[in-house]
Amino acid sequence: MTNTLLFDLDGTLIDTAPDLAYALNVLLLENGVDEKPYEDIKPLVAFGGKALVSMGFDCDESHPEFVNRHQKLLQIYTDNIDKHSKIFAGIERLIKALQAQKILWGIVTNKPENLTHLLLHKLNISPDVVVCGDTLAYNKPHPAPLLYACAQLAVKPSTCWFIGDDKNDMLAGKNAGIKTAAVTYGYGKVTPDWDYDYLIHHPKDIQELI
Repeated sequence: MTNTLLFDLDGTLIDTAPDLAYALNVLLLENGVDEKPYEDIKPLVAFGGKALVSMGFDCDESHPEFVNRHQKLLQIYTDNIDKHSKIFAGIERLIKALQAQKILWGIVTNKPENLTHLLLHKLNISPDVVVCGDTLAYNKPHPAPLLYACAQLAVKPSTCWFIGDDKNDMLAGKNAGIKTAAVTYGYGKVTPDWDYDYLIHHPKDIQELI
């Protein structure tokens, strides 16, 4: 019996890719580099800002300007964090259904705390627990963030599901002894080797499963 649902954030609960793409392209233009197509940026969102800088400028972290570019990217993103980002269709209805059924729900993300809480505040989202990439010493695919979320909610991992759009989400769930559900509407290209327990094509599928 499931009494708790934990979600990844970017690409699972909220479509944040448009604002991350916007931030990268603003930064590129400021540095005299051509914009990158949205479809090239979208798959890299799950890997964070450093991956976007590497792709955009075709450089690695050894580049003398890498740190400055990364910091500037984060600043542009912070200033525009809810410019285009939206809750995925069906998620708000799902959250209301969970609350009506007294099912706890939370967010476990690798996004930093400052950006996560700012985004949730802007979009008026209030989970029962939030664990971010810098909340603990470890982040996904390590099981620690998921186990910490369960501890905060005083629930057993065996009664939880973790829902995400990346293979690392599935690994984290397996490592924590939590049932996993992979969403196909996110940023990752789901393949069978993700070893998920459930496949989700739309948030309403989650309602039907629980």
